[in-house]
Amino acid sequence: MAKFEGTQEYVATEELQMAVNAAVLLQRPLLIKGEPGTGKTLLAEEVAKSFDTDLIQWHIKSTTKAQQGLYEYDAVSRLRDSQLGVEGVSNIKNYIVKGKLWQAFEADKPVVLLIDEIDKADIEFPNDLLVELDRMQFSCYETQEVITAKHRPIIIITSNNEKELPDAFLRRCFFHYIEFPDKETMRQIIDVHYPNIQEKLINEALAYFYDLRSIDGLKKKPSTSELIDWLKLLSADDLSEKTLAESRKQKDIPPHIGALLKNEQDISLLNHFSQILKNR
Repeated sequence: MAKFEGTQEYVATEELQMAVNAAVLLQRPLLIKGEPGTGKTLLAEEVAKSFDTDLIQWHIKSTTKAQQGLYEYDAVSRLRDSQLGVEGVSNIKNYIVKGKLWQAFEADKPVVLLIDEIDKADIEFPNDLLVELDRMQFSCYETQEVITAKHRPIIIITSNNEKELPDAFLRRCFFHYIEFPDKETMRQIIDVHYPNIQEKLINEALAYFYDLRSIDGLKKKPSTSELIDWLKLLSADDLSEKTLAESRKQKDIPPHIGALLKNEQDISLLNHFSQILKNR
């Protein structure tokens, strides 16, 4: 059986590779947690590429209900069509809207099903999917059908830790926490995105980036995706590593700080922190 080893576009640590392959082998959903911007959602896309299969994405909102992942019965459209005399109104199947699980279950090959940011939904949402994810089947009450998965999908579930997930749900998952990349791993990630960027500029940018993340009290620490955006801006402005090094040495705020910090409290904290260092 093929194994996930990352892709040319996605740097996966050995631990993450092991987690993906363990979840596939155990036929359990893979629950992924980690800081925003560490590539949780992107992982599902790259797993699908690695296994040469389709990706079905179910992005969860605060209003999302578990039933929507199975199907929805569009009674309003059926009533309207009956009033207008539309053909086929007697066939209730014409008014069943298939959800993402149904689509994954009826696929002709094992697909990757992403349930993204599950912690945004109501606390009962995960429990409402327990039976379906366990048995790989569910019933459609309106048509009296039992929908059974032709092939068990590879299920990847992401969470930003906004709320605790139920124990019964956690027991059915294989869990992995994506640690924030160290400098060596981050260099590999940068090389994927910008293989021709100046090495000295990368060194200075990384030094400042990790210094910034180490400041206590930041409301939102800059993430991997924000570092990538920042490097793109620095490179586009043709800033030299000397300019960035001098800025760091003088404890000045570097160019394009808005790519790294995303709220006024953190920028204010950085200004305050820089002034303290300058006055020492």
